[in-house]
Amino acid sequence: MSLSPDSFETREAIIAACLELNRSGVNQGTSGNISVQVDGGFLITPSGVPYAQMTPELIVRLPLDDSPPEPGQMKPSTEWPFHRAILNAKPEMHAVVHAHPVYCSVLAMSHRPIPACHYMVAAFGGTDVPLADYALFGSQALSDNITRAMADRTGCLMANHGAVVCGETLDKAMWRMRELETLAQAYVASLSIGTPRLLSDAEMAEVLAGFAEYGPGRARG
Repeated sequence: MSLSPDSFETREAIIAACLELNRSGVNQGTSGNISVQVDGGFLITPSGVPYAQMTPELIVRLPLDDSPPEPGQMKPSTEWPFHRAILNAKPEMHAVVHAHPVYCSVLAMSHRPIPACHYMVAAFGGTDVPLADYALFGSQALSDNITRAMADRTGCLMANHGAVVCGETLDKAMWRMRELETLAQAYVASLSIGTPRLLSDAEMAEVLAGFAEYGPGRARG
């Protein structure tokens, strides 16, 4: 899948996605951040700018390596290190969405990953949605913890913090963030009435195989 260009339209799409996070209740204020990989680097939301006041020229462009960013830009989100780490670790993923959804955060504060309580757990690449260990926001330790948790996943909870997902496109990453919060809400609700019955490894293997064929395309034969 080709990279998005560093264009007005790509920057506008990032802003629209930020606004959608808050409008849908998945995020609050400016606590979330979004990045999209472009040729030669990635675009990321600036630090502390209200989404309604964000304009395309305020979106920050950063390199994927350790070279210095272009001068004269806004400060990037303090979480830019783990955005870069995820994009470098997963070259097939071109967008990262981080937010503080309420139910994801409830589980993250309780240090609970999401087990195989629903087949949609497979949308994140395995039999659970893991929990990344706590570390200070913006730190190298947090980047290391997240990339470790997401080694074979496309999303994770972040202990005492929130959630992060990645996607082949920005639309796919946004879809995964909405799905993750829906899963978290359902799991929290199920815990309130007892212990949910988990799907077996064999059942989840069937789901994962099905997900490999899921999505638009031409039928065979």
